[in-house]
Amino acid sequence: MNSDKESLAKDIFRVAHLLGEFKLRSGRVSNEYFDKYQFESDPKLLAGIAKRMKTLIPPDTEYLGALEMGGIPVATALSLATGIPVIFVRKSPKDYGTCKFAEGPSIQGKKICLVEDVITTGGQVATSAGDLRADGAVIDMVLCVIDRSEGKNEKLQQAGLKHSALFTMEELKAAGGAA
Repeated sequence: MNSDKESLAKDIFRVAHLLGEFKLRSGRVSNEYFDKYQFESDPKLLAGIAKRMKTLIPPDTEYLGALEMGGIPVATALSLATGIPVIFVRKSPKDYGTCKFAEGPSIQGKKICLVEDVITTGGQVATSAGDLRADGAVIDMVLCVIDRSEGKNEKLQQAGLKHSALFTMEELKAAGGAA
């Protein structure tokens, strides 16, 4: 890791790494947790994350797809850093107002790069990609800040998604001195 990236990893680890007993979205129980809202609510860290992540965005991306809820601040920061418009992807459509699954401009035929904060199993990402594809979007890539899947990406692979992470859990732990 270069020094800028390592410094960012140390800062994320310092503010977001918690020890205890935590139930993850996947149902797994972990003795450590990265509280993503700690780095997503810090403007300096979020700007640093966007600066590093923008290089991971495929060049043909037309929209960034911000997955509810943790992907929203990251995708918004990436949008500001790149000028690429963002759509906001709900887990399920509202039953009022526009009743849309994806809020923002039309996604029909658009190449969308999904953005998430933390991926463990990729289950919700795969589901959201399927919903967006059913609405006409073209999706094959997802970016995340932290990949804690430990190489277990079957759900993403089954959904035909490539993924790239700014950091793995191991990189953050090594930078924070917890490896």
